[in-house]
Amino acid sequence: MPVNLRLFALAIICAILYVSVAVADKFVLPPDDQYMIGVVREITVGRDTTLSDEARRYNVGFNEIRLANPWIDPWLPENGSKVILPTQHLIPDVPRKGIVLNVPEMRLYYFPKPERNSPPVVITNPVSIGRGDWETPLGQTKVIAKTTDPVWRPPESIRNEHAAEGDILPKVVPAGPENPLGKHALRLGLPGYLIHGTNKPYGIGMQVTHGCVRMYPEDIEAIYDLVPVGTPVNIVQQPYKFGWYLDMLYLEAHPPFRGDNSTAPDIKSLYDAVRKINEKLAPGQKVDWDDALRIARNPAGMPVPVKVIQNENGPA
Repeated sequence: MPVNLRLFALAIICAILYVSVAVADKFVLPPDDQYMIGVVREITVGRDTTLSDEARRYNVGFNEIRLANPWIDPWLPENGSKVILPTQHLIPDVPRKGIVLNVPEMRLYYFPKPERNSPPVVITNPVSIGRGDWETPLGQTKVIAKTTDPVWRPPESIRNEHAAEGDILPKVVPAGPENPLGKHALRLGLPGYLIHGTNKPYGIGMQVTHGCVRMYPEDIEAIYDLVPVGTPVNIVQQPYKFGWYLDMLYLEAHPPFRGDNSTAPDIKSLYDAVRKINEKLAPGQKVDWDDALRIARNPAGMPVPVKVIQNENGPA
């Protein structure tokens, strides 16, 4: 894929935009054949902070920052520790419209309708998703309602779970600091499922919910007014995302979710992703499977260059 001046200029614009609105995580949308947004950053921390604190400060999820810094104690980093901020992403390989939630990535992408005389943009934020048997469902739905200061009516299954642990939940939890839905909620067409805020922001970027999608309070507040009722929502599972940045192919790998908590690569998902990108490569080229497998075995949650080689054995 040849480099051209238009894409190079766009890369510079995106980098400048990222620096200027890093907290908002709002980026100029690259062309359809380009997928990279953001830039990786590095900060220095001491023992007066945690990776959870820094994750919220820079609008990344806890799991993301752990993957990018596996050598650092997340709760007691040493003074002078260099922390990589995973603030670069590949857009999921789905239509760029409405809200896209990639479950393994624990990240939401919102593609608002472009404003007149303005370039299209994408807004991205970390989220928490369902744990264990409370998986966040996949598929297409839409936002059917919006609520400020929502009231929580926990279903009987959740009340029973809490009761088994000695925590008796009321049938109705009013709005306020004790309400786990936070101050804003987007109700989905999937019965019982919401995208909402939280009163426990340290859990963003973890599998901790009963299937709903949680966001940092400041993130849900920022997009709440932007997302109209009727916005399509596409919940996907793409642990391995391929995408071009200029003339370089990248692979962004995330641990697959399994009931046995295994971090081993999902070979079938990786194979399917490789086969799909191979179909888009020039004749005679293919992704180096060994290189892709190496990246999948050590998922950093950030885009990593992956080798493209000559296919000497025919189609992959």
